[in-house]
Amino acid sequence: MSNTQLRISDAEHKQRCDRLLEYLQSENLAGVTLFDRDYILYYAGFAFIPTERPIGFIMSRSGERALFVPRLELEHAQANALTDRVAHYQEYPDRPHPMHVLADLLQEMGISGEIGGDGDGYPWILGYRGPLLSEIMDVHVHSARAFIEDQMAVKSEAELNCLRESCKWGNLAHMLLQEYTAVGASETEVSQRASNEATLAMYKAIGPIYRAQAGMMGSGASAGYRGQIGRNSAIPHALANNLRFQAGDVLVTGAGAPVWGYHSELERTTFMGKPSDKQRWFFDHMVGLQDTALNAMEPGKPCSEVDRAVRAYFEKHDLMPFWKHHSGHTIGLRYHEGPYLDLGDDTILQPGMVFTVEPGLYSPEFGGFRHSDTAAITEDGLEIMTFYPRDAESLTIPV
Repeated sequence: MSNTQLRISDAEHKQRCDRLLEYLQSENLAGVTLFDRDYILYYAGFAFIPTERPIGFIMSRSGERALFVPRLELEHAQANALTDRVAHYQEYPDRPHPMHVLADLLQEMGISGEIGGDGDGYPWILGYRGPLLSEIMDVHVHSARAFIEDQMAVKSEAELNCLRESCKWGNLAHMLLQEYTAVGASETEVSQRASNEATLAMYKAIGPIYRAQAGMMGSGASAGYRGQIGRNSAIPHALANNLRFQAGDVLVTGAGAPVWGYHSELERTTFMGKPSDKQRWFFDHMVGLQDTALNAMEPGKPCSEVDRAVRAYFEKHDLMPFWKHHSGHTIGLRYHEGPYLDLGDDTILQPGMVFTVEPGLYSPEFGGFRHSDTAAITEDGLEIMTFYPRDAESLTIPV
């Protein structure tokens, strides 16, 4: 795959900004200020680690684009940000405070009065404190989040290529994870070995054209169990505890790889040794639930209809005592994005939307049972991007 296929082009970033500009003009807004890390990556192509030091993307109604960074990020931004200019302040909190420097920049760019944004000033993260923009200048910030999230939800072909590549390396990491899992081994050693080997293979295969752009989310392929081992597998968002595998355990995995900022998700339910009849019963119904969701996904249908079909399966088979969450969510620059495959989300499925599809069953006595696959809505149906085996025989680890 060539470099131009495995990245988001400068032209595509400009097209994204053009759509944002159309939104500003249609809403009669003087400009926009964005502080969210993923929004900045989406529009300016600038990947960074958010800290207490404010970083912002600014665009005026005339289309001028600027990146606002602390001094320590200046050269980084000048080399990588796809904007017309990079403005900087000295340090946080410093004097003057960064928000006052930003207010001066907005005035210079002709941005005042009614503006768009993702917040009235920088969010209070990692100990940051500062004034609202509306407290120090004449602005009223209208939330642009809904427009931006809707724009991000529909992926371009370049974004889909990044997601497909992510699925490949998540698949390798998962294969190694399953291969190295054995009774008596710990989740830490198995996960670390599989992730390291898959990452090194990825670097060798795609080398200099690979960029993670994932901030604090890691920079290579990974696979692990995150504590979802034995009865702990019934906790969907458990945390790793360096548990050791035992015969009879139900295990829930997770694997993926950030590629130019884009994340995929591959999860499987596996068994340490031949599953019991009851474990197999849960497993088969879990696959039935996921099949129900996948079969219900098509362009033009509301997200809620997919979850409604899944819950009907739960109710038909008296499985509601084992229900804990909706059927899936979109994924991309963020590991969790919207819209959601949930009864409360009537967003229409559109070609280019990419979802995790992951209804699960959770029993405190028998464990958790969940597969997750990454799937893209197409013009005529569904492309399932992940391709790891889903059957119980392939997912049974000999003991």
